[in-house]
Amino acid sequence: MAISHKPGRDDAWEGEVVDKSRGMLDGANMYHFVEVRLTGGGTERFRVGRRLWKEVEAGDRIVKRPGADPVKE
Repeated sequence: MAISHKPGRDDAWEGEVVDKSRGMLDGANMYHFVEVRLTGGGTERFRVGRRLWKEVEAGDRIVKRPGADPVKE
């Protein structure tokens, strides 16, 4: 069973971008990921939209609030 890295609508987190990557996991669609060092500790990999992926770099801060998409701060 595959694990979805896409944040849920009601999820909330914030942190600093550590790394970003992309890949064609299913051979047809390009998926964009950011690895985030969370403010509460630990790191997590999240799937994000292409626009945000192109906008952020390592060291940037991003926030995901409930009911909203992740944004760069």
